[in-house]
Amino acid sequence: MSFNIFHSLTIKASSEEVFNAISQPKHLDNWWTLKSSGTSKLGAEYNLNFTDDYDWYCKVSKVVMNASIHFKITKSDPDWNPTTFGFDLKSTENGTLVEFSHVNWQNNNHEFRNSSFCWALLLNGLKNYLEKGVIVPFEERN
Repeated sequence: MSFNIFHSLTIKASSEEVFNAISQPKHLDNWWTLKSSGTSKLGAEYNLNFTDDYDWYCKVSKVVMNASIHFKITKSDPDWNPTTFGFDLKSTENGTLVEFSHVNWQNNNHEFRNSSFCWALLLNGLKNYLEKGVIVPFEERN
């Protein structure tokens, strides 16, 4: 049995703007990571650096430009290692519907529940970044 995290939100921005914010390191660093690298190509490796102790890696497992990007974790902590997270985007009259998933968690434990909560906060940060230009300093992000 595995456990999954799902969140949906609408962002008042184009699907291209949202896709860039979730796939380009220069944008990821403004709402999620301390520093990151990678390109939105199938099989490409991303480095997601949060601190020296949390220097994680993943590979693009699915990509459709301006519509979808998913990442398979390849090096992180034991709870995250089997997981894949991703973003599916749908244009609406109010902006872009973001359907987020983080799937294949092996345990419904503290890390799973805390990650679900943190993703909700981070996705709100993504929304504020795209809609209002808000960049929360990394040290102040949960």
